[in-house]
Amino acid sequence: MKVGIDKLGFYTPETYIDMTELANARGEDPAKYLIGIGQRKQAIAPVTQDVVTMAANAATKILTPADKQSIKMVLFGTESGVDNSKATAVYLQTLLGLSADVRAVEIKQACYGATAGVQMACDYVRSHPTASVLVIGADIARYGLNTPGEVTQGAGAVAMLIKADPDLIELEAESVFHSADVMDFWRPLYRSEALVDGHYSNNVYIDFFNQTWQEFQNRTDTNISDFDAFLFHLPYTKMGLKALRTITSDDQHSQDLLTEFEAAKKFNAEVGNIYTGSLYLSLISWLVNSQTLASGNHVGFFSFGSGAQGEFFAGNVGPSTQLQNLKMQMEASLNQRRQISIKEYEAMFEARRPFEAGDYAFDLSEEKAQFYLKGQQNHQLLYVNTKNN
Repeated sequence: MKVGIDKLGFYTPETYIDMTELANARGEDPAKYLIGIGQRKQAIAPVTQDVVTMAANAATKILTPADKQSIKMVLFGTESGVDNSKATAVYLQTLLGLSADVRAVEIKQACYGATAGVQMACDYVRSHPTASVLVIGADIARYGLNTPGEVTQGAGAVAMLIKADPDLIELEAESVFHSADVMDFWRPLYRSEALVDGHYSNNVYIDFFNQTWQEFQNRTDTNISDFDAFLFHLPYTKMGLKALRTITSDDQHSQDLLTEFEAAKKFNAEVGNIYTGSLYLSLISWLVNSQTLASGNHVGFFSFGSGAQGEFFAGNVGPSTQLQNLKMQMEASLNQRRQISIKEYEAMFEARRPFEAGDYAFDLSEEKAQFYLKGQQNHQLLYVNTKNN
């Protein structure tokens, strides 16, 4: 039985900053950000958007009433949770109007959480062929103003519907994973910004990729020539390119893989780091922007979450009858955004209230999304679905 990703939905906030302007404001050569890091724009989340609302805004773009009836699990990968106990998936279940007959769970392991959800979802569907699973990868990447990691911030959500006989990607059952307790990136409970050892983290990422890729080849008797594309978790686009170059050479097939990577990084460069959703935003980018995409294309995926967990798995492009809808969705998502100044961005960054106990209400005059956060009352977050009002 074929199982995999049937639909993909994406949401990113409607405000962004330009990397050239950020570089100039920080006294850096813009080429460092544009070429050295490989980022062009960075999505900026207003206080009215968190991972729950972004996930709802992404999922509502793809779910039909029939889809909602078939969903038996909601698996929410994030490292930007809104509660130390209650799962983001439960909030999402309510906002989307899903049945109470649903298992709703949040998964955390840095940027790897959504992949854990995808694999659990595929296993569930293989034993429950008529069911489907909603998997979310949503995060707001925060390192702090005037920090080395500032250029790799971002915000967004990817929603994936996992089911039998999928339209977009048929995922293979075999995968290779590797974990180790390393302190390359972490965020203590008392912080809303991550701590990272950037150089060390880059090395861990590449090491995990090479280990899992080598073992995958051993288990499946495949090699690089069997793949039409390699997709990577992209905290910034240059990182994936560095990893890919460790296995490519000067031959034509390697050059073709590098061309496909260019297609796969395009949207990530426009949005920035969305942690758990970054690999799957790259998948969307490849599906939309590849000039050679065809049903049956064999694609490898490398998922990575600092701390650290890595996994290599593979799949094949399905019939892709919904590809035009995905292209239209992405065009609307990215073209409707508004550029803000660095001063506006800094004010928005400082305005976020991740650990405040008191009641508060946000200014909603600029909010246009269907789902948003309007504030907090009696220690409870207040979410709004405008279609219910």
